[in-house]
Amino acid sequence: MNSTLRLATMGALTAGLVWWFLRGVDLAEAWRATLSARPDWIALSLAATAQTYVLRAARWRVLLEPLGRARFGNALRSTIIGFAVSFILPFRPGEFVKPYLLARAEGFSAPATFATVVIERVLDLAIMMCLFGWFLLRTSLDVGRVVRIAGGLSAAVALMGCGILALGAGHPERIARWAARVMHFLPPRIADLGAGSVRTFVQGLAVMRRPATLVKAAAVTLCLWLSIALSIWAASRAFNLTFPFESTFLIMMFLLGGVTVPTPGGIGSFQAAYKAAVVLLFGAATRDSVVFAAANALWALSVVPVQIVGLSLMTREGLTLGRLKTMSAEGNG
Repeated sequence: MNSTLRLATMGALTAGLVWWFLRGVDLAEAWRATLSARPDWIALSLAATAQTYVLRAARWRVLLEPLGRARFGNALRSTIIGFAVSFILPFRPGEFVKPYLLARAEGFSAPATFATVVIERVLDLAIMMCLFGWFLLRTSLDVGRVVRIAGGLSAAVALMGCGILALGAGHPERIARWAARVMHFLPPRIADLGAGSVRTFVQGLAVMRRPATLVKAAAVTLCLWLSIALSIWAASRAFNLTFPFESTFLIMMFLLGGVTVPTPGGIGSFQAAYKAAVVLLFGAATRDSVVFAAANALWALSVVPVQIVGLSLMTREGLTLGRLKTMSAEGNG
């Protein structure tokens, strides 16, 4: 798919989601709800959001321990820039920019550093599924068959991912041999480069052979997702959308699906996912205009601050979008 078609597809998808989200919304009422939002809950949501990036950097340092001791400042800066890039550009290229920047700053191998990012995502999904399971055990709400099936599939994917990573960490030579066989049909220079990248990537999975380190990373991941839940819960309460804290785990499941839709900065998909979750929690009792205001506020709290800080860091380091696209391509290669 060429870039023009990709952009057109993304534009149409974004427009469709925004249209669905705006149905039945009284914009004047939504504006009044925004002005009436409680600033103390908004401040708590913003603080919890900021805390998530600190926890992400702390967890990353734990996962990087087998490669070396990464400085916290470099881990935090690379994390923020990575998220800012993913919000600006489609298809989350920040996942490749983030390890590239840290590897360059710390002198680590880029493929091995990227392997730790893969572990992060598997841990995220595993912990998220544990929290969602806790919600299902405690709620009397009928979430529907589709939601339960989606949760089960996500849990299966998380377990499968853990198994694959454990296999790669425990048998690096075998993975390298498989890669060499697959790349046997490529030109020798490209095959050697690819096989070497695979071996280096598997080295980044070394933390999977350190149970104590992995447990520590999982504990930080739990704190990270509880912080995300607090941000959602507080932002919702600012608009008088009150529900038990564990109900936030359902909203997170919807948002997790929403942000996978390739719209710029999650616009449209984020708000649509939040609306769907809140409607499932409250039914028709909640006014669309209030949900609209709350969803936009939560989106802004989640995206705008990290965008401002990320762009500021990019400017300070002389990074342009063109250069970041190149980094993403190099990291992906």
